[in-house]
Amino acid sequence: MVRMFVRHRVNDFEAWRKVYDAFDAERGAMGVTGAAVFRGAEDGSDITAWHDFATLEEAKAFAAWPRLKEAMGEAGVAGEPQIWFVTEA
Repeated sequence: MVRMFVRHRVNDFEAWRKVYDAFDAERGAMGVTGAAVFRGAEDGSDITAWHDFATLEEAKAFAAWPRLKEAMGEAGVAGEPQIWFVTEA
């Protein structure tokens, strides 16, 4: 299992969350097997999400998927997201 973390700022959390939730079926089709979203305790516009995949290749393909970038733009992501991948130690 590979976990992909994504951290970025959003312009409006409620608007972002609507797009994120509507994107659920597309995430699943791209291999996401689990996910969670967190907001900064001191800054609710600071979002960190994780998504699980069976393989690193699936995770990297999802991160590079043009539709993901498009959805982030629709959702009001501000700036470039930070993305990193981990496996359980």
